[in-house]
Amino acid sequence: MPEATLYPEERAALGKAGEARRLEFTTVRHCARRALGRLGLPPTPLLPGMRGAPRWPDGVAGSMTHCAGYRAAAVAHCSDVRALGIDAEPHEPLAEGLLDYIAVPDERGPVSRLVTQHPEVHWDRLLFCAKEAVYKAWFPVTQRWLSFHDAEVSLSPDGSFRARILAAPPPGQPVPPGGFEGRWLARNGFLLACATDPRPV
Repeated sequence: MPEATLYPEERAALGKAGEARRLEFTTVRHCARRALGRLGLPPTPLLPGMRGAPRWPDGVAGSMTHCAGYRAAAVAHCSDVRALGIDAEPHEPLAEGLLDYIAVPDERGPVSRLVTQHPEVHWDRLLFCAKEAVYKAWFPVTQRWLSFHDAEVSLSPDGSFRARILAAPPPGQPVPPGGFEGRWLARNGFLLACATDPRPV
């Protein structure tokens, strides 16, 4: 977008990235600043933090996503939600064998039934999309890695999903979120997912 620009600090953080990476980095931050403006917050640099997760202004929960042909950001006041994560993926099936890599055993049967009952949706890719959204909501709160097998996602054809965290909390640390609520959408060749921990901070 012609009006999308970077702050000097963001250009420095981007380093010597290629043109495609620079464009997605710039555009998704433009989306994020527009979203922050809708919360009544001024434009600000949005720098990558640990594991590349964006550092949001104090009191804000947010998430960014990009894939070929799509960029988006979502933000909320922490007084409304504790955490949120979004992900976008092309509405295409996963590569052969990848479902077994990302799915826990209790997810495979339900996904197979959804494929039979609602074949218009690529449920394997949607499961991946939902788990990515869950990780993006989880990490800013916990600062901990979450593998695909550390969360069990239940997808529903009504556009909702729930995620149950299977990872045990480390001894002596605050209890992390035990689950997330989510919504998903298939539109214009994309799968979109948003996961939230609706408990306010």
